[in-house]
Parts: sequence; C-alpha cells; structure tokens
Amino acid sequence: MSRRTIFRDLSLLRDVGVPYVFDEEERRYYLPAEYFLPPTNFTAQEALAVIVMCNELGNHSSVPLLSSARRAAAKLESGLPRELREYISSVSPKMAMQLVPNSAALIEPDHYETLVEAIARRESVRICYASYTEADDICTKLDPYRLLFSRRSWYVIGRSSMHRSVRTFNVGRISAVSELGDPYEIPAGFSLERYLRNAWHLIPEPGRDEEVHVRFDAMVAGNVAEVRWHKTQQTKFNADGSLDFHVIVSGLGEICWWILGYGDKAEVIRPPRLRALVADHARRMLERHTGPPSMLPGSDAATPLAQFHVKRHRKPS
Repeated sequence: MSRRTIFRDLSLLRDVGVPYVFDEEERRYYLPAEYFLPPTNFTAQEALAVIVMCNELGNHSSVPLLSSARRAAAKLESGLPRELREYISSVSPKMAMQLVPNSAALIEPDHYETLVEAIARRESVRICYASYTEADDICTKLDPYRLLFSRRSWYVIGRSSMHRSVRTFNVGRISAVSELGDPYEIPAGFSLERYLRNAWHLIPEPGRDEEVHVRFDAMVAGNVAEVRWHKTQQTKFNADGSLDFHVIVSGLGEICWWILGYGDKAEVIRPPRLRALVADHARRMLERHTGPPSMLPGSDAATPLAQFHVKRHRKPS
C-alpha cells in the first residue's frame, strides 16, 4: 500500500466517526479496543423486540433519541446471522405500535444537542422561548438540570434567572439557545420526583396536596380502571358498575381538564373547590353551545358551515 492510500483510508475513517490513535513507539495507527462492543447473542424474540420498537418509535423523526434508535436498530439487524435476519424481516412488517400523537412543535436538533452538552458539562445556556404564560416571548439564562420526555414532548427542567426558580420549558418552543460557559451546580436536594411532587402531569401548583375523589359511570369505568393514570391512584368498583377513583395531586388545574374529557360520565365528589371548578367550566361550555355558533368577522352567518376558526389555545409552559 502506498502512503497516500493509507492516509485516504484514515480520512475516510475520520469522516464516518471511527476513532483511531497513533502509537509513537510502534509507529502505527490502531483503533481503541473500547470502540468495539462485545458480541451479543440475541435470541429471536430479543432481536425482534428491539428492532420493532426502535423502528416504530423512530418513525417519529422529530423526536431526538428515537431517530437515533432507529438507525441503531438497522445496524443491529445488519449484523445478525442470516437465518435470524430472515426471521426478523418476515415478522416485523406484520407488527405495529400505535402511539399517542407527538407535539406538532418540531424540535431543532441543534437546540436539543446544545442542551444535552450543557447538562453534561454543567454549564448555563441562554434560551429564547415562546411562552404561553408570559405576555410575550422571553429570554432567560437557564441552568438545565434534567431533560424529560413526557407523553408528547421533550421538556428541559432547570433554574431560570428570569423567574428565580426552577421551571419547566417545552424544548419544541425554544426558538434560540446559546452556550454561556458559566458553570453551575445542581442543588444537592434536587430530584425530578421532588420537583414534580404529585403533579397530575408536569405542573405542580403551590400549596398542599389535595385528595381527589371522582366517580365514573359504568359506561367508562372499565376504561378508566385499566390505565395507570397516576402513581397515587386507587380505584374501587361499586355494585352498580360505577368506579370510585381516588388520587392525591399537587394542584387541580391539570386534572380538571382530564375529568372534563369524560363529560357527564364523571362526577367530582371532592374536594369542593375542584367540583366548583368543573361546574364553572361546564356552565361556560353550555352557554357557548346554546346559542348560534361563532362566526368569523365578515363571514356569511346564513351559511351554517361557512368557516371554522381555530384559535391558538395557550396552555401553561
């Protein structure tokens, strides 16, 4: 081999991300031993599970990690023995996973990677954020503590200089992020579980936790009981087929919307404040749907289906 060929091959290795080291004493290049994964003997079911899950999840290419998982599954499949590879290719197309919808807000890969690196180095960043709770878009210095994927979106949780407290930000609504290089320390007592407390989802509210009791009609009782909605939930079926649902939550705002989703098939037994909150929403819904539908300015009111206007409903960040 010529010297030119060797350096061309080294350049190719570098371009595809394969590390190599030059040994000064032996005057040779070599690949570090830790670069290679030890061989793994997958069973057919293990390989099938990894490949199907990574492929199905990886179809949501807007979600970081999942697209990487799909590429990893492709590499795994290519390295399997021929018989196992043929088995996977015959079975996997006949399997599918139907997931909850993902956030429509596409995550900028560079923003996600910058947050990952900032967490790894414990260095602050500055973010500009489309907030649904502030008067306008905001910019704040953020000490990122945790990245969390929950239900449909990625969130970054950390101390915001603007709010002078730990806050939760939807990564998909970050419009700009820049590295500041300022070191920070995560408080010794911080944990994701302690921060979220018993929030129904992601937004714990100040004050004491409250015990919620909801009774669901028999028509929806089975649907409610078969899902683990919250870590504190307890359920009990009644003789008439209805279900008593008990949970302890840090704030009533999020669970209120969940209860409203069951319409007249759910009744809040306690606390009185949540019962009143649901009744207030229901009363306003009735008022809104009793009269004629809202029409766009300038639309033809005589045409029942002239136009539909979808407003941007703002939820807490």
